[in-house]
Amino acid sequence: MPVKIRLTRRGRKKAPFYHIVIADSRAPRDGRYIESIGKYNPVTNPATIELDFDKALDWLLKGAQPTDTCRAILSYKGVMMKKHLLEGVKKGALTEEQAEEKFQSWLKEKEGKIQAKVDMLQKGEDTELKKRIDAETKVREARAEELAKRNAEAAAAEAKANAPETEEAQTEETPEAVEATEETKTEEAPKEVKEEAKTEEAPKATEEKAPKAENKEEAPEA
Repeated sequence: MPVKIRLTRRGRKKAPFYHIVIADSRAPRDGRYIESIGKYNPVTNPATIELDFDKALDWLLKGAQPTDTCRAILSYKGVMMKKHLLEGVKKGALTEEQAEEKFQSWLKEKEGKIQAKVDMLQKGEDTELKKRIDAETKVREARAEELAKRNAEAAAAEAKANAPETEEAQTEETPEAVEATEETKTEEAPKEVKEEAKTEEAPKATEEKAPKAENKEEAPEA
């Protein structure tokens, strides 16, 4: 029975992750499988890989054929390198100690490359985050300046709108004051005229009464 090391899809739409399985090559992709030996998530950066190293190596030595993606995953984790060294041991080209030493040096170098990539990505994320923060602060400052400018313009417009009202109120009050003073003057004037008229009429009355008394005095002489 031809056996494959391949991926079977899991996860929701637009957020997939995969199981690394040992399955019959004639079975459907997401169908039944013999054994699951790991997980693979390509959404993260770098990709997240969980692999049972010994089981994957054992199935490779038994003749299981990995798909292209699974071959890249196994090579990334060092399974293909280990298989190559073990084949060299079988052929007598290397001893087990030499094979293990070469594998450990390769593994250390690989881990260094992975860590360098992680650091570079982290640094890139930090710089990108700093750029975003700087851009957001500039936008916030521009908005604050624009808001302050609008508030100043609104205050100036309000002060300008209130200034004519006060002037009109003053101009409206002055005619009323003038009219009030004129009314008081017109009201006081007739009183003075009446008093003057009374004083003028009093002498006339005395003059008219005086001749009558003289006539009375002259009557006895006749």
